[in-house]
Amino acid sequence: MSYVDGFVMITKNPKAYRAMASAAAKIWKKYGALQYVECLGDDMRPKMVTLPFPKMIKAKRGEKVIFSFIVYKSRAHRDAVNKKVMADPMMNDPKWANKPMPFDMKRVAMGGFKAIVEA
Repeated sequence: MSYVDGFVMITKNPKAYRAMASAAAKIWKKYGALQYVECLGDDMRPKMVTLPFPKMIKAKRGEKVIFSFIVYKSRAHRDAVNKKVMADPMMNDPKWANKPMPFDMKRVAMGGFKAIVEA
């Protein structure tokens, strides 16, 4: 069974977020992530749910919900990949040092998940 890092966050600038995420995807895949997926909220008011993502993450007018996940072979594999990612020169490039992140760093939900069903 695989291991997944999952994230839910907010962006006011989907275009900038997509550019950042595209660069990040290349780095994670370079170091062994099996899959890297970034999703922009589309159907955020489903009828059969009592707590939709926008409400959970306290989205305000003009903010878009991002749901993303990265798939690994195992938690140990995740830890090894992330160690290499954090050491990559692009992650420490000074040109990124003073740029604001295209998402609200204070409203990011994340966690590591051990897959229990895969189909």
